[in-house]
Amino acid sequence: MSRDRSALESNHDNVPAKDSIGLLAGWGDFPVYVAETLRRQGYRVVGLGFHGHASRDLSRHCDVYREIGIAKLGGAIRFLKRHGVRRATMAGKIHKTVLFRRFLILRHLPDLKCLLTFYPHLIANTKDSKDDTLLNVVVDTYAQAGIEFAPATNFAPELLVKFGTLAGRRLTSGQQKDIQFGWQIAKELGRLDCGQTVAVKGQAVLALEAVEGTDQCIRRAGELCPAGGFTVVKVAKPQQDMRFDVPTIGLGTLEVLKQAGGKVLAIEADKTIVIQQDEVCDYAARNGLTVVALRDGAERIQGDAAA
Repeated sequence: MSRDRSALESNHDNVPAKDSIGLLAGWGDFPVYVAETLRRQGYRVVGLGFHGHASRDLSRHCDVYREIGIAKLGGAIRFLKRHGVRRATMAGKIHKTVLFRRFLILRHLPDLKCLLTFYPHLIANTKDSKDDTLLNVVVDTYAQAGIEFAPATNFAPELLVKFGTLAGRRLTSGQQKDIQFGWQIAKELGRLDCGQTVAVKGQAVLALEAVEGTDQCIRRAGELCPAGGFTVVKVAKPQQDMRFDVPTIGLGTLEVLKQAGGKVLAIEADKTIVIQQDEVCDYAARNGLTVVALRDGAERIQGDAAA
């Protein structure tokens, strides 16, 4: 836990010219970057960091900050409304595996609002628990309370990677074929709302992302292909809602790829967030990794990937 509640909320009357923006923060460096960007733009940042996920550094970059449990939906809404928030954004990953651990309710002690909202999905199982389903339930619940969500990339569009080769050597014909093959599969995974990442070698699927996330998918591919040299493809869903669950990579993704023995990472241009892009490109170049950002899938890979 960071500062106590009185200290966290003591500065909420010092409102600059622009509006207050709520920031719901999950795991990773992305929320810190978003908070820094919002403050540079003159917004008053009201941060809610999810316990066990948000960076300890995040509080320093918010005007008001509170750490909260992921099951405190009502508490989160009340906190944002108390600080005058009418617009909010999400940044950072929520580890969905927490939803499938034993004694879920006892571990997270959901408040009444959370219980009523998610009872059909997580307790009665009368509705599905797909990522898009749960996240849409969240944003709809906030909207009913007068808080609208906007994509974080509306405030920091420079995070969306541009088309081209970010780092590494020209793709071989085999790597191009693996990207083409993996792209189609990853898009289908996204359409089904199962995941966004696939690991491929020799046009054979090594690993598919599900609830465990990208890093674990890459590690599993390395375990199943100890010879290494495989390709990882990560794309946006065909129905991607840019308000949440936007594909994101950073230095950690490249470190996992290197450790697992992968050689190529293909991501979707204009729809993938790259955190600390300069550091990502430098690490890839120093470690013999190739990173490419492509558009539209297979039909543009061969002619454009190494251009």
